Parts: sequence; structure tokens; C-alpha cells
Amino acid sequence: MTSAIPLNVGITRSASAADAGAKRVLLAEPRGYCAGVDRAVETVEKALEQHGAPIYVRKEIVHNRHVVETLRERGVIFVDETDEVPEGALVVFSAHGVAPTVHETAAERNLRTIDATCPLVTKVHQEAKRFARDDYDILLIGHEGHEEVEGTAGEAPQHVQLVDGPDSVDRVTVRDPAKVIWLSQTTLSVDETMETVERLRQRFPTLQDPPSDDICYATSNRQTAVKAMAPECDLVIVVGSRNSSNSVRLVEVALGAGARAAYLVDYAREIGPAWLDGVRTVGVTSGASVPEILVTGVLDLLAEHGFGEVQPVTTANETLVFALPRELRPARR
Repeated sequence: MTSAIPLNVGITRSASAADAGAKRVLLAEPRGYCAGVDRAVETVEKALEQHGAPIYVRKEIVHNRHVVETLRERGVIFVDETDEVPEGALVVFSAHGVAPTVHETAAERNLRTIDATCPLVTKVHQEAKRFARDDYDILLIGHEGHEEVEGTAGEAPQHVQLVDGPDSVDRVTVRDPAKVIWLSQTTLSVDETMETVERLRQRFPTLQDPPSDDICYATSNRQTAVKAMAPECDLVIVVGSRNSSNSVRLVEVALGAGARAAYLVDYAREIGPAWLDGVRTVGVTSGASVPEILVTGVLDLLAEHGFGEVQPVTTANETLVFALPRELRPARR
């Protein structure tokens, strides 16, 4: 199934927007929930329906404050590690993936588990295992401490070395420059990742690429949409949480693509009135773990400040859908 269909982008001004002093919003499409996040959140909701509260979730199911708080109100208990879960209880693993040791400790405590890892993250895990079996040095491009990086590295800890951006390339050491491959966290800046890869390739000319793109389609699509609208924007507002890697990257991409200012907010109420001073065009987008209701709140607030005209900026049409974990699928008849 195709996940993204490229579309023509034309940002035009209507007659009213062309008037001096007219205000408008450019609304990025695609934005918000990706297939992996949608699957993970639905996994927890279905688990609540089938098993009742409390349901335990290791880490945040997705990196969004509103989603986590809403699920907590419904009886979800978020824990840092499985040893905080009562023996025999049900625990869901987050969309970011876990290392094999987490599955092992859960089994030791007789926990019932549902794995909501995004299938695109699972793909990177499989790549790490494959190349470790072939005795490659694996250079994992990602952010230190991010749950996804910890899970991927945990698949082959003796073979994986973290590369946290271009500036860390000089510290990389490998056993055999002829057997080196790079993989990446799925939520990185595409441009910064490729800059890191080029720096790595200068040091290791035979560096191999992943079998397929590791940066997920949704991360790439949201960055492309922001790049398309940013040059027109006095201000870009990215809806998303500060621990959401892909949301933080959207702010960076907006600034790098020409937006005069860009801010990350969880809720519309966090928008500073001074941000809108002298602004005529506001770009709005949201990270891949953000429900649309939060974007609607931002648009409503902007409308109250005279930004009533909303023009979509569409760069792709996403169609990918992931099936729920098998434990939650309806029984076949």
C-alpha cells in the first residue's frame, strides 16, 4: 500500500488576502497522527475496553502530553520500567519499541504483554539484528536517551554505536571500515540525517545504506509540507510536545526553510499574543503524535485574532494503515 502520493503545491493569495493588512493561515497537510501513532493509541483504548482499568503502559504510549493525560484519566498507569507493574498484570509497550531485555524481564514477572511498537520501528530492529548477525558495525544515527534508540540498540548492543548528529562523527570508531552500515531513528530531520551520513561517508567511503529508508514516511512528509509553506510565513506554530522528536524537528525545519519565527506548543493557550504582532501569514502544523482537536484549538484562537482565512498546503496524501496487535484483533470465524 502506498503511504504518500505526491501532490502539486501552489500557495496563492485570494483577493482578500492580497489586500494590505489581510491575515491568513497556511495549514500543512499532512500533519498530526501517523499510522503508527494511531495504531498505538487505539491499542491502549481497545485494551481498556477488553480488559478494563487499570492498564499499564511502559513509558508514554506516544510522546504527546494531551494523549497521555487523557488516557491516564481513563485508568491507564504509565510506568518507567516493567518492575513497577504488579506480577501477572497487563502491560502495553509503547510505539517507540523496546529492547529484548524488556521482553525478558516482563516474562520473568509473568506479565501479560501487548506490543504497540510501530511496524516501521520494528523494521529498523530487524535490520539491526540482521546486520549484527553478519558481524557489521552498525552506526545508529539518533538522539541519545530517546526510547526508540534504546530499543534499537538493545537488539545488538555489541554491534551498535550511537551517532548523535554530524558533530559526533569524528568520535566514531569501527573494527573494519569495509563492514559498516548506518541505520537511523525514524523521527529525525531528514536534512540533518543526510548531513550526518555524508560526514560518515567521508570517513568510511564504503559505508552501506539501510535496505530501505529508516526515517518514516510520516516524519518526512510533515517536514516536506513545512518546507513548502515556511518561506511564506512570518510565524509557524507547531503543535506538539517537547519530548516529541519529530515535533521538535518541525520547528527546526521551519526556521531552516525561511520562516521568520517558529514555536512549539502543546495547547492554543500557550501561544503568546506578542507572537502575532505584525504577523500577516501564520503556518500551522502538528507532530505525528498530535490529535487534530489540538490543531482545531489553535485555528480557533488565530481566528479570534483575525486569522480567519485558512489555506491548506498539501504535499502528500497518506493512506497507510497498520493492523492492531494480534491480541486485540477480532477472532476469525
